[in-house]
Amino acid sequence: MFRKRGKMSRQKKHVQKKRQEQVKEEKIPERIQNSKVHDSSSKLIFGNAELCSQFLRNYMNMPILKNVRAEDIEDVSERYIPMFTEERNSDTVKRVKITEKNSFYFISLIEHKTKVDYNISMQLLRYMVYIWEDYEKEMERQHKGISKTKGFQYPPILPVVYYEGKANWTASGNFKDRIMFHKAFEPFTPGFFYKLIQLNSYSVEELIGKKDELSLVMLINRIQEAEEFRELNLPKDYLRDLSERSTKEVLDILERVIKVMLRHFKVSEEEAEAFVGQVKERRMGELFENFKGFDLPAAREKAKAEGWAEGHAEGHAKGHEEGRAEGHAEGRAEGHAEGRAEGHAEGRAEGHKEGHAEGHKEGLAEGFQTGQKEGERLLLLKMVCKKLKRKKTIGEISEELEEEYSVIENICRTVENFAPDYDIEKIREAMTCGDKILIY
Repeated sequence: MFRKRGKMSRQKKHVQKKRQEQVKEEKIPERIQNSKVHDSSSKLIFGNAELCSQFLRNYMNMPILKNVRAEDIEDVSERYIPMFTEERNSDTVKRVKITEKNSFYFISLIEHKTKVDYNISMQLLRYMVYIWEDYEKEMERQHKGISKTKGFQYPPILPVVYYEGKANWTASGNFKDRIMFHKAFEPFTPGFFYKLIQLNSYSVEELIGKKDELSLVMLINRIQEAEEFRELNLPKDYLRDLSERSTKEVLDILERVIKVMLRHFKVSEEEAEAFVGQVKERRMGELFENFKGFDLPAAREKAKAEGWAEGHAEGHAKGHEEGRAEGHAEGRAEGHAEGRAEGHAEGRAEGHKEGHAEGHKEGLAEGFQTGQKEGERLLLLKMVCKKLKRKKTIGEISEELEEEYSVIENICRTVENFAPDYDIEKIREAMTCGDKILIY
């Protein structure tokens, strides 16, 4: 059946609103539930401006970045959403101010997989070209033709791969190594290196020596087993200084990262909350000390028992609800059958008389409504044929009549055999059954 006119424009607005909602900046979740533990934790590193600024200052070994502050960093990842696939949804793009008038772009690719991705340099090149093209379009919008001038330059891009796998990263850092005969074609082959940050290449001592919150996050991200956490002997002054000077936002991230790790160790939710509560209270030293004496096997048994109890309660409630629903359905069916037999005899006589009167009235109303709908269909058919005679396209007709494209397309395909005259009487004769026009 034909939809009411104007509905198409409302649908377009709905689609536009949905797209806008999809590209809103991603917020840090209250509870990280990703099974890829390190992927989630690493994403928090580059999602926080303070930790990101520590990364650029203390881990990149670039003098130009020594004074980067959190307020100099702007997350522009949402601008480049088309670049990211589901597999690469942890990648981020930052715009970093290095002088009053100049910025550079920082791309971080997080690799948590054990298997090395040898095509990472090609992925980075795609990101870089996409960013430069976007920059060029932005500058052209502000100053038409500026990209064709001699003095126009593109901003630098710093590509970084943050790798957490246990195995060594064996992919080449030089893009040219992915190109055949690159030495013979060297003058004509683009070349760049990416910066590799291999988490396990840092010793515990090196990370402690950084004396920043990021070093603690990286230390935790290195941990795969509970024993590694238990054996992690961190200096008391290191933990005390981090506890005292960290901002509330960074403490919140540390709390979440530790909670993710504890869940990975199958620590119960109640005990995990107790541990991370010491982070909130700026007593991280106590957290590490308390975990050393923590009976993890007993905690796992407790968590298992809690899980069983919760599952049993949920199963009982669900079973009760399903049983009630089934019993209700069966009882209703039986009652319906019995009542129908009894009521059929009594109601038939009364219903015949009442139904005749009501049926006459309803039939009259229904006939009027059907006739009105058929009239609307015929009117639309005539309007479409007129526009087809004027060589209008399906899209133009759909927009002008404010009808759905699929409806107009269906009509146009049905009447195309009657071109170019589009004789309405012949079309009606071919498309009617009784008095009804067969167009839907």
